[in-house]
Amino acid sequence: MRSVLSIVAMVCAGIASAESIPAPLTDADFAPVDEAEARLGQLLFYDPILSGNRNVSCATCHHPAFGTGDGLSLGIGDGGVGLGPKRLADPDNMPEQRIPRNAPALFNLGAHEFTVLFHDGRIEVDPDRPGGLRTPLDVDMVTGFASLLSAQTMFPVLSPDEMAGHYSENDVSQAVRRGVITGQGGAWDIIARRVGDIPAYAASFRTVYDHIETPDQITFADISNAVAAFMAFEWRSDTAPFDAVLRGEAVLSEVAADGMALFYDGAGCASCHSGPFLTDHAFHAMGAPQIGPGKAARFESHARDEGRFRVTGDPSDLYAFRTPSLRNVAITGPYGHAGAHRDLRRFIVAHLDPVAALESYDVKAALLPELPVDDTRGLADNATIAQAVTHAPRRISDANVTALIAFLNTLTDPAAKDGRLGIPDTVPSGLPVERPR
Repeated sequence: MRSVLSIVAMVCAGIASAESIPAPLTDADFAPVDEAEARLGQLLFYDPILSGNRNVSCATCHHPAFGTGDGLSLGIGDGGVGLGPKRLADPDNMPEQRIPRNAPALFNLGAHEFTVLFHDGRIEVDPDRPGGLRTPLDVDMVTGFASLLSAQTMFPVLSPDEMAGHYSENDVSQAVRRGVITGQGGAWDIIARRVGDIPAYAASFRTVYDHIETPDQITFADISNAVAAFMAFEWRSDTAPFDAVLRGEAVLSEVAADGMALFYDGAGCASCHSGPFLTDHAFHAMGAPQIGPGKAARFESHARDEGRFRVTGDPSDLYAFRTPSLRNVAITGPYGHAGAHRDLRRFIVAHLDPVAALESYDVKAALLPELPVDDTRGLADNATIAQAVTHAPRRISDANVTALIAFLNTLTDPAAKDGRLGIPDTVPSGLPVERPR
């Protein structure tokens, strides 16, 4: 067995630098959370009332049973039935397409270090913008969101594929169709009025927020702030075995210690997956296969996803995506911005030599509910995706891949995996709360 002293020895031996091994996380790394606000957010997170057709909640795509994702490569929001890998298209309300990107995990998003979110970083902290945030709404961005984490909840409720529903189906989707998002009668206002009309929610908002005296004063920003407080409280993750090792309270098994040495040197993982959350929060073109509908406007017919380039317009950002945190990575598959690999071992092998992996990729490696669409159209872009990759291939043995996985398993945090508040039995709207079956 190897203890934290082995980490010191690794540094002394030149296997890893002192800068590469992160310091233990402390309370100072996280924004404080009011538990009463988090408990209100818990109910909203699991309540389908926030979706256009009242049939999809935040938990549909971000459920603790599936590592705060949905267990699918590309999910189905509105137009689906069931939960997780068992979710299927509803024949009576067929979705127009899959959600274009894999549902990201929600661990540690309340930490101060997370100043950019989504696979393409389309929202980020920017003191020069309205409300201190840069988002696709630009000058139409409203104020009142307490954090970047709060602001990210604005967008799934506006997406027809995720929560809003098809354009003709409900008042929220109709407002989105007209481009009426903010202000009275806008999509967010419609959702806020729904919530405020429920007496239990109205009472809770009055209790939690001093500035709210009547239900009509509840805004979508207030809803978002509560949901963000819940996510920050529920899925803070700093009590994994890896954390205990960093604090000198536990030891690594020999194979996991070998994997850690590889991670911080031999395999080059820490060049991007650095720091206490194992991410540099930057954007890299790593040659992940493109499956599904791609990230295209409704008037576009391609199935490409050009990643960060769609935000910046900088050609150097083509096919670059944000480095995900590896906290709880063993339970957050499928992997990649489009979830092209359901298996962690196969994803690691592909990641080590992405250009070769692109050439041999088979969509059967993904986990996709049956839907009458062509999920392979984006693979026609493989050669262009490969050209954007700048990282040299690395070759390691199968035994070393096993060691890497053993180390990655030490990042799984039992407290964060299960959540602190859990799944509520009921929600104030009276709508069903989704649970795995």
